[in-house]
Amino acid sequence: MGRIHIRSEILLITISAIILSVLAACIRQQASYIPTSQHEAEALPPETSCEQHYPPSTGPLVINKQLLSLPSPKNTAHEVAPLETLWRISKMYDVPVQQICAVNQIKPEDTLRIGRKLIIPNASALRHVIALYPSSKWEYIVIHHTATDIGNACLIDRGHQDRGYWRGLGYHFLIDNGTLGKGNGQIEVAPRWIKQQNGAHCMADRMNEKAIGIALVGNFNVSLPTEEQMKSLTYLVDALRGYYRIQAENIIGHGEVKGTATDCPGRLFPWSYLRPSAEGLGNINR
Repeated sequence: MGRIHIRSEILLITISAIILSVLAACIRQQASYIPTSQHEAEALPPETSCEQHYPPSTGPLVINKQLLSLPSPKNTAHEVAPLETLWRISKMYDVPVQQICAVNQIKPEDTLRIGRKLIIPNASALRHVIALYPSSKWEYIVIHHTATDIGNACLIDRGHQDRGYWRGLGYHFLIDNGTLGKGNGQIEVAPRWIKQQNGAHCMADRMNEKAIGIALVGNFNVSLPTEEQMKSLTYLVDALRGYYRIQAENIIGHGEVKGTATDCPGRLFPWSYLRPSAEGLGNINR
C-alpha cells in the first residue's frame, strides 16, 4: 500500500513538472513574440505597440513620392511622430535602418518614444510614405486647417489629448507648412490611419466613421496654404480617391458638412486649386 502511495506521488510530481514546463514555454514564446509585418506592429494598441522596421506584407499598398532632394547627402535631425517606426523613417529619407540604428545607438526592435530626436545619417531626400489599407468604410474626404501658424503631428497630438481625445491626433493625415522641423508640404501619417480607426475631426453627419480627415497646418482665414502644401494635398487626395473609389463631390471642407457651424478650412482656402484634380479618378487602383 505504501509503495502504491509513493508511486502516485512520483506520478503526480512528474505530471506537474510537465505542465509547468509547457506553461513556461508558452510564456517565453509570448514574451519574445515580435510582429513580422509593419501593419501588424502598428495595429497593436498604443500601450503595447512594438516599433518595427518591417514593411507591410499583408494587405496594404505602400506608395511614396519624393517631396524634396538635397544637393548632397548630409546628416539631418528628425523628431519621432506618434506611432512612427524605423521602417517608415528609413523609407522617408532613403537611409537603411541599420545606419539609423548605428548612429543613434538603438536597436531595430527598440520602441521609439514620441518626440525623440534622431540623427538621420547621409540623408539625401525626403519622401511621402503612405500605406493604403483595404477597406470599404471610407466614403468621404474632409479637409481641415489647424487654425494655427505652426504645428506638427507631435504638437497637435498633445493638444488633442489635452482636449480629451484619448487616442490623440484626431486627423488621419497632417500636411506640414515647414515649421517645427518638418518639411514644407510634408505628409505626416497619423496613428488613426495606421490602425484604420475612426477619426475625431468631424462628429456631424457621422463623418468620423466614414470620412478620411486631412488637416493642413495654418490658419487659412488670414493666409493661404503654401504651394507645397497644396501639391501634397492634391497628391494625397488623388491617391485616396483612386484607391477607395471616393466620388469627387464627397471631397469637402469641414464647414461644408451638414450640421456644422465652422468656416474650416478657412475662407481663403483655394478650392479652385484642389477640385480640378478631383474631377478625374486618381492613379492608384485597388
